[in-house]
Amino acid sequence: MSILPLPRPTRPRRPLPQPLSGAAWAGRRVGLLGGSFNPAHDGHRHISLFALRALRLHQVWWLVSPQNPLKSHHGMAGLSARLEGARRAIPHPRVLISDIEVQLKTRYTADTLHQLQIRYPRTRFVWLMGADNLLQLPRWRHWRRIFQSMPVAAFNRPPYSLKAPTGHAAKCYARCRVGASQAGLLADRTPPAWVFLRNPLHPASATAIRSNRGKGGTGVPTNPGGTAAPVAECKR
Repeated sequence: MSILPLPRPTRPRRPLPQPLSGAAWAGRRVGLLGGSFNPAHDGHRHISLFALRALRLHQVWWLVSPQNPLKSHHGMAGLSARLEGARRAIPHPRVLISDIEVQLKTRYTADTLHQLQIRYPRTRFVWLMGADNLLQLPRWRHWRRIFQSMPVAAFNRPPYSLKAPTGHAAKCYARCRVGASQAGLLADRTPPAWVFLRNPLHPASATAIRSNRGKGGTGVPTNPGGTAAPVAECKR
């Protein structure tokens, strides 16, 4: 697959649009990466920069979840701490860190995406998710609404990458799958449309970082050749 080189981060000539200023985002291609980001790490950054290139996005928004309804509060850092950690993890002009779900008062992904499209009716969104989440997507609340509302890009994460492309969600929308060579045009397609990308892997893992911190470590994974990072700890 031919991927355009990502421009080096530069200071924009004018301030970037902020959330809830919908008209300023008209016509832009924006990837949405949802999750707890507990904590944000280089794996999230790696996937975001890859998505910018492969999908030819103008921006990626990190939607930092107040609380995943399927995750325990135990071990979950506060929202303000996770937002600050996300900002430190990727100080990039084309990645926006947002707690917009607090403003939208949404709890589930399908509802969040619906509200975003109401507020940004002319923005071309793409939902970004890992192979693990694609495989378990039928467990999510109103999961079909996600495919019906906007294009979806799923990213490589072994060992889930072996089963995810033939899982229930993938089979239901098999005729809507786009070849990786057409990934750069995904944001312009009418949903349902989705692509599975064999992106390079990154060793960082939020679970490993939390575990290492609990053992008195720095939070840096001790096994750099270990499990690939989750693309996002998405709300269901």
